[in-house]
Amino acid sequence: MRELLKTENVSMVFGGLKAVSDFNIRLGAGELVGLIGPNGAGKTTAFNMLTGVYQPTTGSITFDGKSILGKKPYQVTKAGIARTFQNIRLFSELTVLENVKIAFQSRVKYGLIESVLRIGRYFKEERAIEEEARRLLSIFHLEVLADETAKNLPYGAQRRLEIARALATKPKLLLLDEPAAGMNPQETKELMEMIRWIRKEFGLTILLIEHDMALVMGICERIYVLEYGEIIAEGTPKEIRENPEVIRAYLGGEG
Repeated sequence: MRELLKTENVSMVFGGLKAVSDFNIRLGAGELVGLIGPNGAGKTTAFNMLTGVYQPTTGSITFDGKSILGKKPYQVTKAGIARTFQNIRLFSELTVLENVKIAFQSRVKYGLIESVLRIGRYFKEERAIEEEARRLLSIFHLEVLADETAKNLPYGAQRRLEIARALATKPKLLLLDEPAAGMNPQETKELMEMIRWIRKEFGLTILLIEHDMALVMGICERIYVLEYGEIIAEGTPKEIRENPEVIRAYLGGEG
C-alpha cells in the first residue's frame, strides 16, 4: 500500500503548554482511519497542523511524498487535503449551490479580466463548475435544495453540504472532524454508509475524528488513540476495544 501521509515527531506548543507531543501517524492510500480520544486530547489541534492552520513547533509532515510544512491552508487544499469542521462552517448567507461552487475557485484557469468581462474561458469553465457542483449535490441528496440559503438547511443536511463542498476540491485525503456531532441515530447510520460509499466512489483516504464509538468501530480499519496530546495506542477496532490503556483513558470499560 502506497504511503500517502506521514507525520514524524510532530509537536505543538502554545505558550509553554504542549498541546500535541510526538504525533506520529501513517496513512496508506485508500485507508479509512480513526483518531479518537477524550475532549481536550489534541485531536482538532492535530487536524489544524495537517491542514496548515497551525505550523508545528517541531517535526515533519509529508503528504504524497512531499513536505507540506510551512504551507498555508489554501496551498494544503491545492495539494489534495480537504477537511470538515467540528462546528459546521458554511457560507450561511449563500445558497447551497453557491457553497459548493465556491470550492472550485482554486482550480479555475480563467483570469481576472476574463472574469470581469465574461469572455474567453469564463463561460466554459463556469458551466463545467455548475454541472459538477450539481452532480455533487445530487450524490448527497441536496439537489432539490440547491437554491435554498445554507443557514435554512436542517442540521444533517448542513453536514452533508460541508462534505460535498470538501469533495469539490478533489482531495486525495479527507479529514472529517466529528461528522456525526449533533446527529440522531438514524442520521448517524446514514452517515456511516455515506462515508463508506464516498471513500470507494472517490478513491479517497479518510482520517476521522469522532466520539461516536459505534461509528468509529463500525467503519474504521485502524484507529489511533490520543490522550493529553500523545498517541497511546494504535490498532484495529478489536485491538483498540480490548486495549487496557485505552479502556482506562477513554472507553471507560465499554466493550
